Amino acid sequence: MDYGNMVGDSFEYAKEAVVGKWNQWVMLIIATILLGLPLMGYVLKVLRGEKPAPEVEDWGTLFIDGIKFLIVYIIWMIPIMIVWAILIGVGFAGAMTGDETAAMAAVGTMMVGMLVVFVLAVIIGLFAMIGAVRFARTGSIGEAFNFSAILATISKIGWVPYIIAIVVLGVCGIVFGIVVGILMVIPIIGWLIYLCLISPWAIFVARYVCQLYDSAGA
Repeated sequence: MDYGNMVGDSFEYAKEAVVGKWNQWVMLIIATILLGLPLMGYVLKVLRGEKPAPEVEDWGTLFIDGIKFLIVYIIWMIPIMIVWAILIGVGFAGAMTGDETAAMAAVGTMMVGMLVVFVLAVIIGLFAMIGAVRFARTGSIGEAFNFSAILATISKIGWVPYIIAIVVLGVCGIVFGIVVGILMVIPIIGWLIYLCLISPWAIFVARYVCQLYDSAGA
């Protein structure tokens, strides 16, 4: 798997979607401001493998697809939210006892639990990423949770190449985060620039995931 080529292709794809197409970039910014729902709908078009980058049109469909995508995202998040809620409950119960030992034990449990939440989030993320593409291409929310099909796709990609690809994407995310952090230092203008960069970054990630999915020959 040529990770460098995947990153390069995703960058060029995102650039093509906005650079020189200022009206489209403005519409993507508006899509971001509108709770991000139209942007999520647009991301689904990218995940379907549309190339070149699709136009921003049919806002009604973008909204509906965005809502469906949000539902898929929330369902995947439910196990993480349940574990997190339990941790909060344990911490609150320990603090309410007034006993210092119980409170320290609760803090310790929460710290271990946070590690568990992180690991759980990583595992779910590995499956959810492929599930999102399946949802985009079938239009079926149920297919986003078709574990046998998701496992089959990951197996075709190869677990090691798949995880390496995710790590590479994570590194790209860190670089993006550093750039954003620097921009945030600039009052007002920094936030405006960041707002303009959200959609290109979302397109970059979607295109990268799309290529990763297609590498399975699905």
